[in-house]
Amino acid sequence: MPEDSMTKTRSEHDLLGDRNVPAKAYWGVHTLRAVENFPISGQTIGQVPDLVVALACIKQAAALANADLGLLKPARRDAIVAACEEIRAGKLHDQFVVDQIQGGAGTSTNMNANEVIANRALEIMGYHKGEYAHLHPNEHVNQSQSTNDVYPTALKLAAWFGIHRLILAMGTLRGAFAEKAVEFADVLKMGRTQLQEAVPMTLGQEFNAFAIMLGEDELRLAEAAQLILEINLGATAIGTGITAHPDYAARVCARLAEVTGVPVVTAADLVEATQDCGAFVQVSGVLKRVAVKLSKTCNDLRLLSSGPRAGFAEINLPARQAGSSIMPGKVNPVIPEVVNQVAFEVIGNDVTISFAAEAGQLQLNAFEPIIAYSLFRSVSHLTAACNTLEDHCIRGITANREKLRLSVETSIGIVTALNPYIGYANATEVALEAHHTGRGVYELVLEKGLLPKARLDAILRPEELTRPQKIVA
Repeated sequence: MPEDSMTKTRSEHDLLGDRNVPAKAYWGVHTLRAVENFPISGQTIGQVPDLVVALACIKQAAALANADLGLLKPARRDAIVAACEEIRAGKLHDQFVVDQIQGGAGTSTNMNANEVIANRALEIMGYHKGEYAHLHPNEHVNQSQSTNDVYPTALKLAAWFGIHRLILAMGTLRGAFAEKAVEFADVLKMGRTQLQEAVPMTLGQEFNAFAIMLGEDELRLAEAAQLILEINLGATAIGTGITAHPDYAARVCARLAEVTGVPVVTAADLVEATQDCGAFVQVSGVLKRVAVKLSKTCNDLRLLSSGPRAGFAEINLPARQAGSSIMPGKVNPVIPEVVNQVAFEVIGNDVTISFAAEAGQLQLNAFEPIIAYSLFRSVSHLTAACNTLEDHCIRGITANREKLRLSVETSIGIVTALNPYIGYANATEVALEAHHTGRGVYELVLEKGLLPKARLDAILRPEELTRPQKIVA
């Protein structure tokens, strides 16, 4: 038989007949038909490394489990394992060519993986691609498996990998906010409710709140990730385990945990687990929560930095690029803006995932590919957004200290701090007069004799204005 390099195509056979496949391709006829059938997003599964690695981990664990049970010869096991380890190391990802959005509940993705692994394993055994009599994509690489247990398990593994990178990125961003909170701990400013001046606070308190909000979501995301540790590998077609050895489910789960280091567990009921997409809905909901709160934070950053002369101008975001093709000198808050847009996408992805999970029928959800596509984009884009916000924005923020000090001194809002000492009626009278005349609260309180200067100065000390006070009559 001539070498692949000397042959333009090889012939492969499937249910629908014979097709010629490029001789150099590691994928086969099933993948070819999927590429033809699903020209949808232009995004291949090979462009999601976590998913490709997860598939290779599962196929490796399955080969080991089948060999443990005496179902797969050692030579085939070793070749499959070697091929899978190469893929896990980053090789052959360009051979995973089917579109991420596909009909068939993920069958095309599973077939693509089976064919690539089989053909690479054949080469390792000394054969040519397509010589499936020696090692077959379905009979050996897919032994004891179905798309219906491989694909959802791969999605959960891939999500696990991605979520933990996102949690790390969120932690780094939280640290940047926390560092700014320390830096700005002595910067007094006016807090606002409904965009109106309320009571004094420090800029450090404001940034510390951003850090705490992120920290809360790190915990929620870690909790949600625990739900995707439950897998249905061994369920085969609908959860009954047909074609699999009675001990296969437990054995393959143990092997998968060993291969990945991820503490996966077999679901208590595989029929339920095969049709249920609840874990993906839960994770997506938490991702939406992260997105909403991150977007709110970016809204605040844009508002606080608005100006530079006619806005709040309380903080300065680092200048990243020219802001206008017509307005010289304009610099826009482009980093918070891009994070806002990622948040909008994640919220939309959550709607897609919810509809896809709801649309499942009977023993299988056929719409897991769009769940995967949406979930992976949410995770990867949020991770990139956190990294970008931390690196290109938060660490470079500075405070306009003098403007903030003046805003407190001239604000009517500080009258709230005087309520316990001069009474609500007097405080209201002072506030209205200050508003109408433009005079300061401080001078009006002294002028009206409502408090002696020493007492007023003590009440309005920054350290007293930004924490609970013990009121002494």
